Amino acid sequence: MEVKDKNEGLRTMIPACSIAEDSGLVTVKVEMPGVPKEALEIRIEGNELSVSGNRRLDAPRGRYILKERRAEAFKKVFTLDDTISREDVDAALADGILTLKLQIKEAAKPRRIEIA
Repeated sequence: MEVKDKNEGLRTMIPACSIAEDSGLVTVKVEMPGVPKEALEIRIEGNELSVSGNRRLDAPRGRYILKERRAEAFKKVFTLDDTISREDVDAALADGILTLKLQIKEAAKPRRIEIA
């Protein structure tokens, strides 16, 4: 699985991610602090899985004394190989972490062959 950051614009964030494989399942975790699920879009097109969205900030009631946070857009693209199912994908967002679970196709899983 290959990862590309496709951020087209000046005000962008590049969310950190991790990818793990275990027992026929690929798990992708992407950091999404301050991004509600309504602001996310997850798509599969051909061999690309993309996660895009916007982090918005509420306007302060008064004036800023310090402002290190900003509203930002992002797009992260993962290139899927032929062993990963495009049909069986689960997504969940909890505690600022987007978790995607992708199934590995049965034909691609290792198997033992008995000798006749």
